[in-house]
Amino acid sequence: MRQSFLTIIGVIHTHQDVEILALWLRGLYAELSAHFSDFEFVLINNHSDRRAIDAALEPLPQMLRQNVFLLNLSAPVSRDNAIMAGLDRANGDYAVVFEFAFADSPHLVHTLWQKAQEGFDIVYLRASQRRLPWYYRLLYGLFYGILHRYSNLRLDARAHHTRIISRRALNSLLRLRENSHYLKALYAIVGYNTAAVDVAQPLEPQPGTTFSEQFKSALVAITSFTSFLSALLGWVFLFSCVIAAVAIANAVKVRLTNVDFLGQYHETVPGWAYLVVLMSAFFAVTCLNLYLMSVYLANIYREIKNRPLYIIESVKRY
Repeated sequence: MRQSFLTIIGVIHTHQDVEILALWLRGLYAELSAHFSDFEFVLINNHSDRRAIDAALEPLPQMLRQNVFLLNLSAPVSRDNAIMAGLDRANGDYAVVFEFAFADSPHLVHTLWQKAQEGFDIVYLRASQRRLPWYYRLLYGLFYGILHRYSNLRLDARAHHTRIISRRALNSLLRLRENSHYLKALYAIVGYNTAAVDVAQPLEPQPGTTFSEQFKSALVAITSFTSFLSALLGWVFLFSCVIAAVAIANAVKVRLTNVDFLGQYHETVPGWAYLVVLMSAFFAVTCLNLYLMSVYLANIYREIKNRPLYIIESVKRY
């Protein structure tokens, strides 16, 4: 019997989750009872039918139900924010976010715990593949490419939400009080020793989530955790300088020779070259101002988030 206190967190997001809730709880209860001395279930009702949840819990044995805590959210939120509600409530030595997709594999909790005993504070399940339509694959490929290129975060594109988190890693995670939660990025910011356990279960689109919602979430994450937009405006400024230089050179050439860079003849119009030079210069200056403003806004945004400058994992005294 393992002398560890585990908090199992499950987010009830759709009516399909309610339908398999009893199976999920029974399987986990049998697994946890066999291996751990103490545990609790924290269920987050993300605006599903409360009566249906009560009906699913009612037939379960009293020994099981006494370990269940149900948090009813007043309004639907994103899955990551719902998980944060459960992590805030977790009391265990380890918090385990366990998806309903793994209801038929309760042994994975013990597998995650055993991997954590090898010196890892965060252990997650990694899918064999992403089973997504082509447009989702394109979005995720672009999203993770930007995150890897324009941030110091190293995210696993095939990571499931299911994972075990040690108490010290969870305490550090809860210090990052951000309104735009993208939990996989927050796990990476917190750091600590992290490992993965490979599973055959593929990653699939979240039920009830549209492509538009996924795109907006990706945009929020990119603006929150990367310098991509600032870098993009920097390239726009450099490109505008090149365009302005070419336009100015072409206007001067036409003014002097009546022939442009493409070899086409043009009649000289008084004031035309002056206007082209003036507009090109202002175009480049406008792009420069946008770039400088983006740098200032990015600095202000980082200050407002008030992320810790560092997180001490442990202290060793000799």
